[in-house]
Amino acid sequence: MTLRALLLILVTIAFGVASFLTPPFTGFDPAQFPVQIAKPAVQPAGYAFAIWSVIYLWLIVHALYGFWARARSIDWDEVRIPLITSLAIGTVWLAVAGLFPLLATVGILFMLATALVAFLQADEYYDPWLLSAPLAIYAGWLSAASAVSVGVVLAGYGILSDSLSAFVMIGVVVAVASLVQWLRPRMPLYGLTVVWALVGIVVANLQGNLIVAAAAGGAAFTIASFTYREWRRHNPSL
Repeated sequence: MTLRALLLILVTIAFGVASFLTPPFTGFDPAQFPVQIAKPAVQPAGYAFAIWSVIYLWLIVHALYGFWARARSIDWDEVRIPLITSLAIGTVWLAVAGLFPLLATVGILFMLATALVAFLQADEYYDPWLLSAPLAIYAGWLSAASAVSVGVVLAGYGILSDSLSAFVMIGVVVAVASLVQWLRPRMPLYGLTVVWALVGIVVANLQGNLIVAAAAGGAAFTIASFTYREWRRHNPSL
């Protein structure tokens, strides 16, 4: 257990450092696709990506506290292998994304899958803001970001139109986020992170694609309402 806790610290630090070794990422280069779309409709406004700073810091706190105080905790150790796997992929993801969008899309789906495994295994009652919360915001952003990545690829290769790709992936985000939040109702940070991403899509489309903006706004409202309802249902005394 202690070795895995130490390994998580090293991988988490590498994950954070990697962001300083590559150019800031706010989307794939349109020139990498047969159909060049300057501003894909499914892609959030650039400011939304600032959430990564919170994710990095919270994951580092999670790893350090887990090693210092919970190195031998079974509850904490259950999430370490899937989280280490997800972060290890994420460490090289930015470098790959700048060169190979298709490979990066496959990679972020694996990042999401392992992040969700970690989040769903995390105990909601035990150290919730140090164990479950950082996994919630990480998995929440990846839930949206992976859908964005797939959506950009679908439109970039002409499989779907730009707007239709956005509609489809927004629907996928609502379905996935609702299921995950239903499974972990006591940690609303997951749903709120997805809402953050969807609002970013609203902002990105306000001046050019009002139909997509409206769809993303409706999706954000749906997830926010569902997250609040589930949280209240499991916390009736609050």
